Amino acid sequence: MAQQVTVAVDAMGGDRGPSVVLQGVADALLADPDLSVVLCGPADVVQPFAADLDRCQAVTATEVVSMDEHPAKVVRTKKDSSLVVGCRQVKEGKAQGFFSAGSTGACLAAGMFVMGRVKGVQRPALATVVPSPVRESVMLDIGANADCKPEYLVQFATMGTVFARSILGIADPQVALLNIGEEDEKGSALAQESHKLLRAELPNFAGNCEGRDVLASTFDVVVTDGFTGNVCLKTIEGTAKVLMAALKERMTATPVSSLGALLVKNSVYSLKDQLSPDTYGGGPLLGVKGELIVGHGSSNELAIKNGILTTARMVRAGVWRAIAEQIAALDAEGDGAEDAAEDVAHEL
Repeated sequence: MAQQVTVAVDAMGGDRGPSVVLQGVADALLADPDLSVVLCGPADVVQPFAADLDRCQAVTATEVVSMDEHPAKVVRTKKDSSLVVGCRQVKEGKAQGFFSAGSTGACLAAGMFVMGRVKGVQRPALATVVPSPVRESVMLDIGANADCKPEYLVQFATMGTVFARSILGIADPQVALLNIGEEDEKGSALAQESHKLLRAELPNFAGNCEGRDVLASTFDVVVTDGFTGNVCLKTIEGTAKVLMAALKERMTATPVSSLGALLVKNSVYSLKDQLSPDTYGGGPLLGVKGELIVGHGSSNELAIKNGILTTARMVRAGVWRAIAEQIAALDAEGDGAEDAAEDVAHEL
């Protein structure tokens, strides 16, 4: 029997409306009999739904966070929003993890300032499992921190290593720094200084990797600043969509190609699934006190389901506590961590 886990879910997160979230919750509960959900949102949305389902508790929230609101301001002014209420469930120990497909910035802010940072973590990082047809790997940061210092990237690498080991099952994850060349001296001042620090502090640092290595999953953990990581991930996702659409068009262009398409249909669908970001349902925010998965705003029912299940999986693996142990071992708390947190609030 698996560990009993409670995950708080933002019923109002996502572009497709609460009905998609509710279906994803129902599917997740069906898939995991040891999962319970605390569903946060307006009473008329969450209460009737929870009343009809076992292992689902409704928690009323009177406010909703929209995608265009200032993230840090939301945490201060919309304390009864479904997103903030969900994070508070984790803070108060009523849930062990939180999932939302709502505003990414608001999720980051609420995760940091409501759930709280792990002691010693200067900047929590948003990670992703790279949608690769080769094998699973993780990349971070993908958008939480546009501007970084070398010591942040060392912490990102440490947190990414824990995630790769705990969730991807990689016994000895190899870490690489995303750069414009393989040579140690390549790249910007940030890249060069980060390389030196990673080499000095991490025994599993394997050196630089280039953009071509990301989708190929040449390394297990790829670290970079949030600006570069976000551009890289969106490029991969966009390229995959364009190529799959072009492939479908070519395969159905003529009767002969359509016949051939029938023969390779299963293989094409398998490839599409491997390239899909819906497999894990979103990206984990690593470095906060609790497990938090941020889903895509365009998440469908499958992505919602998988995001909730991944959150539960992280709870069972004890990811955030393992990160706390590793960060403490690095003795990386240092001075200025609180100032760094305030900087994030302004950036968000």
